[in-house]
Amino acid sequence: MRKTIYLHIALLFGVFGFSQKITTSIDSSQIKIGSQFLLTIKASVNAKDKVVFPEGKFFGALEVLESFPIDTVKNNAQYELIKKYGLTQFDSGRYAIPKLLVKINQKAFRTDSLSVLVNNIKVDTTKQQMYDIKNIIATEEKPSSEWWKWLVLLGLIIASGFAAYFIIKKIQKREDSAEEFFASPIEKAIAYLQNLDKKQLLQKGEVKEYYSEMTDIARTYIEESVKVPAMESTSSELVVALKKAISEKKMFINRDDLEQFKVVLENADLVKFAKSKPLQFEIEKDKGIIDKFLIIIDKALPRTEAEAEVLFAEEVRKKELKQQKFKRTVIAVGIAASLFVLAVSLFLYTIGFDYLKENYLGYSTAELLEKEWVSSEYGEPAIIIETPKVLHRNNDEKIQNNLPENVKSTNRFMSGSIVDDFSIVLITTAFKDTTRLDLEVALENDLKELERFGAKNIIVKTADFENAKGLSGKKSSGTFTAFNSKTDEEQKMSYEIVVFAQPGGAQEIFLIYKEDDTHAKQVTEKIQNSIELRKAKQ
Repeated sequence: MRKTIYLHIALLFGVFGFSQKITTSIDSSQIKIGSQFLLTIKASVNAKDKVVFPEGKFFGALEVLESFPIDTVKNNAQYELIKKYGLTQFDSGRYAIPKLLVKINQKAFRTDSLSVLVNNIKVDTTKQQMYDIKNIIATEEKPSSEWWKWLVLLGLIIASGFAAYFIIKKIQKREDSAEEFFASPIEKAIAYLQNLDKKQLLQKGEVKEYYSEMTDIARTYIEESVKVPAMESTSSELVVALKKAISEKKMFINRDDLEQFKVVLENADLVKFAKSKPLQFEIEKDKGIIDKFLIIIDKALPRTEAEAEVLFAEEVRKKELKQQKFKRTVIAVGIAASLFVLAVSLFLYTIGFDYLKENYLGYSTAELLEKEWVSSEYGEPAIIIETPKVLHRNNDEKIQNNLPENVKSTNRFMSGSIVDDFSIVLITTAFKDTTRLDLEVALENDLKELERFGAKNIIVKTADFENAKGLSGKKSSGTFTAFNSKTDEEQKMSYEIVVFAQPGGAQEIFLIYKEDDTHAKQVTEKIQNSIELRKAKQ
């Protein structure tokens, strides 16, 4: 009984004393624009636990400047793994660090969600001397930290391809080295005659060798099937022996066919011994006579019951050989496919399917609803909005350098393209005075912008807009068609454009998705209900 109690205590200690734990912290809750702060993730694990920390270029709306090496601290029987990241943001506002995924032994853990305030840098131009903007200096781009994973995948695929190639070649070599099996003499003769043409002796000018092999194939067949010493006989002796065998076996063979065969044998003797050079059509004619004559002999041969049984057994054996060959081919293809699947599986294990979907494959609209969204503040006057993915700044240098006289700044943020399952474009404009944008005019300009994106056949419906938070504006919605270069066809899309105006600024949002996509409509509604606006700075 006492031993049982000790055992229970030991088990409880093993469960609670060595539990896996994730903690998250930042070294500063507010920074200046462009300044770096540290995000620290600590994992308390056992020595044998495998831990995979999050990787990426962005954590929510915050850019990852540097991913530091993992530090390890031993604490009694446990280990504390410490992973640090240098983060920053180049727009002012409050930003949330989303709950990041940490995997311990393939089990998912989430970090705490933290927030950081990014403050503007105040510049006093009366005390700080201003300088002209310098030209951009070309610098070497820092390679992505994920490049080695792509290299591993490429190496695995190439290795699996080579392995499959050598396996298949080995099987083929084994098959080629095996003794050829033919169900009957005529089958062997036809196969050899077909193979004779593949050797391309005539193209090489080797006419003598061609006639020699062709007549040897015919003689071998006659010797095996008619049972006359064809290989040891001269052409004239072979014809005499063949006539005698035809008579004794009561074979029906037309005299003209036998005479034509005799002529071919004589032509072959002239080529081999008299260096005769027949023309191409004469060679083809002689080959055709040989092919036809051997089949005539085969059909004329009498069949005994025993011979019929032998032929049947040979046919069965031939089918078995074909089945074995097919089986070996299936095995080789299976090995190649297994190696490829293994290579891809190893790659997905190291890099993660979520990473592929986030950066390359993309999410379906149903998955966008389920994934963790990002709440961020964009542009000036700022717009606070929740989106499935971070919007990236996409300013056109020509537009920035040619702003209207009363416009202080304009900023554009995007995610996706016009033919993706779902895409967002957000534009903010700040005026130098208290100008208030006419919403009707703004919507007309936005429809022209939609045409510049590549939209055609635009159908427009205009209405007032108000979201769940009581924010009001103007809205255009409808459908259009756009050319999808991936599918090489026109694609029908739906869109919703919402415009807000205030003294000194305006905000515009484009939401584009595939027509009749119910999940995309839910994503659109969720985004619109999350919108909040900052007042324009006067």
